[in-house]
Amino acid sequence: MLADVLKKEAAKVFTSLMAALVFVGLSVGLLTSCTGKRAELGTAENPIKLFFVPSVDVKVIEDNSKVIKQYLEANTPYKFKVAIPASFIAVVEAFGTKRVDIAALNTFGYILANERYKAEAKLTVIRYGKPTYQSQFIARKDGEINSLADFAGKKIAFVDPASTSGYLLPLKVLRDKKVKPKETVFAMRHDSVVSMIYQGQVDAGATFYSPAAEGEIQDARRLVKQQYPDVEDKVKIVQLSEEIPNDPIVFRKDLDPKMTQTIVDTFKKLVATKEGRKAFKSIYGATDFKDATDASYDAVRAMLKSLGKSAAEMIK
Repeated sequence: MLADVLKKEAAKVFTSLMAALVFVGLSVGLLTSCTGKRAELGTAENPIKLFFVPSVDVKVIEDNSKVIKQYLEANTPYKFKVAIPASFIAVVEAFGTKRVDIAALNTFGYILANERYKAEAKLTVIRYGKPTYQSQFIARKDGEINSLADFAGKKIAFVDPASTSGYLLPLKVLRDKKVKPKETVFAMRHDSVVSMIYQGQVDAGATFYSPAAEGEIQDARRLVKQQYPDVEDKVKIVQLSEEIPNDPIVFRKDLDPKMTQTIVDTFKKLVATKEGRKAFKSIYGATDFKDATDASYDAVRAMLKSLGKSAAEMIK
């Protein structure tokens, strides 16, 4: 009997002890979650967030960004997490909430990210030796358009209201020349503009231009060559715009300077490798990088000023 009583009492004590330990554990966990510091940036628990603007097919970016991520992790002390948001606006706003640390942004997107959240350009993309690019006005070869003046009264396709080469720069050129199209549409992608012209859905359009290299065209027409192998025979360049800086690699303003410089240096080493060059070329047509500062993009701000609006006003 005494043994049974002792067993029961021991069981009660054990149960009480376990309950106390669980309570203490929960309390410590709660206290840690409320007062503990977040893991250091660049660790597996808090990787550096690297975003890519969806300028080409998402699958192409996904496949090639794996190469970039692997190289960065192998050649820096940091861990990375890659994401492809739905639009450049999503990338810009992510800088405001610190959900992104580094992003490959389009030129206009950078101006907006700097204007709103002081994000900083540290690298400019080089495409076949050039740190600048142009817009191209294109039309069907068998059509009536042979000069910029012929765009007047025609149906014109642009890329996106916030695309520098696919709308803002061409818009400036048309206004400077006092050319007024009859109708404008937004195709939302450079390749879509080319396709619409090829199919005769519009009279002409505007996209990015890069000079031919290695015996192949590098302007927006190359994006549809697999679908339309004869695109060079059907769609011609009518005129080019002035030059503006290529797209930048952008860093969150309050990143540790040492971390920033390490990643900048590693990006430049990566693009010098065969695999890295192929990856960046597939995603952005990039073949190298050069150092950049915010002042590198003052020419774009001047262009926006000539249109009478700030970057933020352009997307309202």
